[in-house]
Amino acid sequence: MKKKEAINFRRWHALRDKHSLQGSGHRGCKKAWNSFSMIKTELLTARLSLKKPVWEDIMSIHHLHSLAETDQYNTLGIPQHVEETENVVKEWIQAYAQEPVSYYTFVIREVNMSISAFVGVIALKLGSPKYKIAEVWYKVLPQHWGKGYATEALLSLIDFGFKELKLHRIEAGCAVDNLASIRVLEKVGMQREGRKRKILPLKSGWSDNYGYAILEEDYTGK
Repeated sequence: MKKKEAINFRRWHALRDKHSLQGSGHRGCKKAWNSFSMIKTELLTARLSLKKPVWEDIMSIHHLHSLAETDQYNTLGIPQHVEETENVVKEWIQAYAQEPVSYYTFVIREVNMSISAFVGVIALKLGSPKYKIAEVWYKVLPQHWGKGYATEALLSLIDFGFKELKLHRIEAGCAVDNLASIRVLEKVGMQREGRKRKILPLKSGWSDNYGYAILEEDYTGK
């Protein structure tokens, strides 16, 4: 760990303690922490745990976002400094303070290991309540590719979306050359519905994007 990143990591600990202890001047932050206990913050599968992000996850997430392999088909871009990742994770955590929550982000970890290894991140972003719709995205470390973890985590999130959030439709987007993600989306029962031309600003240039979706009736009909 670089010295600068270690210093920033300690700063997050101080920020966490400050937000959880201060009084009326920081009611919003205090309310966010108190709200966590009333919101679904963990999903479990046979091999994985999906938990809400915490300050201690920042360096693992920063490493995930900094890899050329995980950035290839992603529009977020590689962060230049750890502060960029800090801001992203801060937004994820603050989203749990909303009433109702409209953005669920989960850190994926192995649960069958003596040390709970970091696998990646997965999220569900809710749209208008009237349409009961949401969009899912995920990012997994290269050393965990080919293990079925992305499929397992996505199935769990889809189950959460339909059974607990009572969604009608869950969508996902995927660069047309991202064959691994295409396989994952189709394995969980998502159907390809269309193609948008040159909409993704990737490092390799503008890319077409496939639109995928699964309906509640598709899921419950299995």
